[in-house]
Amino acid sequence: MSSNGAYLGVTPPISTDPPSDRHKQITESLMTELKARNVFESAEDARLREVVLSKLNQIVKEFVYRVSKMKKFSEAMAREAGGKIFTFGSYRLGVHGPGADIDTLAVAPQHVKREDFFSVMESMLRERPEVEELTSVPEAWVPIMKLKFQGVEVDLLFASLNMPNVPDNLSLESNDILKNVDEQAQRSLNGSRVTDEILRLVPNVLVFRDALRAIKLWAKRRAIYSNVVGFCGGVAWAMLVARICQLYPNECAGGIISRFFVILLKWPWPLPIKLKQIEDAPPGSQIKIWNPEIYSGDKAHRMPIITPAFPSMCSTHNVSCSTQAIMTKEFKRGADIIDRIVVRSADWSELFETHDFFSRYRYYLQITASSVDPDVQLKWSGTVESKIRLLVKSLELVDTLSLAHPFVDGIDRISYCLTTEESHVVMSGEIPADIASRTKEEYDGKDVLRVHTTSFFIGLMVEPKDPTSTQTRRLDIAYPTAEFTKLVKAWDRFEQDKMGIVVRHVKVSALPFYCRPSTKSTKPVKPKSLKRAKQEKSVEPNGIIETGVSPAKRLRASPSSFAGSAGGSGTPEPGSSSYRSASTISLTPASSAVLSSNGSTTGTSPFEYAGSNNGDSRSTPATAPQTPQTELATLGISKLRTSTPTTTTTTTPGSSQVLSSLPPPAGLVDPPGEGAVTAGNAMPGSVLPSAESLTTAAQAQASAAGDAPTGTGSTANGNIPDPHFANGIPGIAHQGNNENTMAHTTVAR
Repeated sequence: MSSNGAYLGVTPPISTDPPSDRHKQITESLMTELKARNVFESAEDARLREVVLSKLNQIVKEFVYRVSKMKKFSEAMAREAGGKIFTFGSYRLGVHGPGADIDTLAVAPQHVKREDFFSVMESMLRERPEVEELTSVPEAWVPIMKLKFQGVEVDLLFASLNMPNVPDNLSLESNDILKNVDEQAQRSLNGSRVTDEILRLVPNVLVFRDALRAIKLWAKRRAIYSNVVGFCGGVAWAMLVARICQLYPNECAGGIISRFFVILLKWPWPLPIKLKQIEDAPPGSQIKIWNPEIYSGDKAHRMPIITPAFPSMCSTHNVSCSTQAIMTKEFKRGADIIDRIVVRSADWSELFETHDFFSRYRYYLQITASSVDPDVQLKWSGTVESKIRLLVKSLELVDTLSLAHPFVDGIDRISYCLTTEESHVVMSGEIPADIASRTKEEYDGKDVLRVHTTSFFIGLMVEPKDPTSTQTRRLDIAYPTAEFTKLVKAWDRFEQDKMGIVVRHVKVSALPFYCRPSTKSTKPVKPKSLKRAKQEKSVEPNGIIETGVSPAKRLRASPSSFAGSAGGSGTPEPGSSSYRSASTISLTPASSAVLSSNGSTTGTSPFEYAGSNNGDSRSTPATAPQTPQTELATLGISKLRTSTPTTTTTTTPGSSQVLSSLPPPAGLVDPPGEGAVTAGNAMPGSVLPSAESLTTAAQAQASAAGDAPTGTGSTANGNIPDPHFANGIPGIAHQGNNENTMAHTTVAR
């Protein structure tokens, strides 16, 4: 409420008029569309959630009681210590859908510490028959425990309050609740406090919920719902809808949505969006409050949306230039469709059409995090995902690259591999058909390695070529990708024998089968060989990857744009095995392509691509296909292909595998098919576990399952790997000893 008590928000409403008849009509059609899309939870599922929360609340009380007894409290004092569960997020807002998780917060008195929560509480939950898939991430920015309770996914946070006991009627509304609690507890409490404050600041909760359901569905369908990679998250979208509700307090849901897109499209960023005035910290307090006049980091926020609960924070600090441009484009699209819905020339289904991310661009980066353990994979992929935004911001500084579009979700897969050669292929991000379609009967009774992979994608948009220019343009992304891989490998829990990280560039036609928009079946066509999936269509060469360009010339900004990287530039030396990876694309006005190794330019090709310095040179004219769905069709550039020299593996006992390049056979005319992870498209810094470590992992998995290794993956003593396991993937250095000097916190996905 404002200071005069007349309205909610920081400014008076734009209009207090009741909804028009047309807005009432489109609201009815909106609710029909939402019901058809199954966004509402059934009564049975709602009752199940209530049962789950009731049981969790009792478990928290029992947890506090046990810890109190361990710390020599009397029986009466231990029982009075209390404990309570709070909810927040979509469930607390009342906009959750079927299958959505429940965001919960467990609060405990001051003598119960976070270490107790991740030891005693975790062990108590593991003993419960209702609990499955429990994973804890105590070192995360917001420490979290993830589990399934009676089939319902639950995210459980923890906060120890500065009070001797936690009564059942405790409220978190007062700012005094934050006194003398650590920063992690403040962040954990913030979710519940912000959610409750949003509900107090909207004029009509029912209208707010209906409008927010529609906006959440739209944002997810358009792939712009993710705070981690740089878009708006659930809290930010809720605050945006709440602000529109404040400006039109008497409108219906259809009217709120019709104003939502227009106002955000025209909003003068970086003017912040706030639901109420920011509260100042009390005298002597060390709590930081968002203030761009004091903090330079706050001033750099591009789309500040400020949380209403004390201490005020920016919920969109991850937004980059690219993600802001993408959201602005979606606001424009939404405004156009809503205008047509109002005049009856469109319906709501058009607004909720799914995204076209995997066909929108011609070139993509694929970042694949892999491991052989499901618990490790959750933390490792979460760490990699939390750094994607840094890679995006660094790519934005590359010459000739106008936009780097991160996809909001990582794609998780489990593959069953019979050899480490197969494991290396899968860990590189390409899953061949015979592995993807493998049934239990095919690997039952054999040495099989379960490989967990999570692939993230970034679409790359190249700036249009100036038609009057004759100079060669270079799209060099070796430096930012090398710094990115160095950054994630600096995680203090990175295990070189269990984890892999591969960054590779792929053409839209070479995307893995599981994300190609044209793929109808879940089973791809089987390739002719394991390592390289042959393309049925004719092959056109793509250009060259240069290895002689100075790293200092690759970015407009200095290497410090990768804040937090662990020591040094991390750029491979020219001629090294990792630097032989694809790094530089040179663009020229012509429409033919040259494959080269020395970085020279013929002046007749739109691309120059160099793999290793193998002395091989080819030239093949090609005309770029005009693809209507891609935004790069007007560039007139040829298909991207990779030059794949023959490789040999040099292995030193006890060290990682490093692949060196040799000249290709004289009879090789056309490079192999697109999509294989080779020296041509694996970026600098990509690493995979060695064959020996994967063989050991397979034996450990078999032993854990109670099955003795029976396949050909090992000898009787279990120490010698299968000869088929000797070679890795060309262009990827297989990780050996790695000295990590910098720790990074894990963010659970």
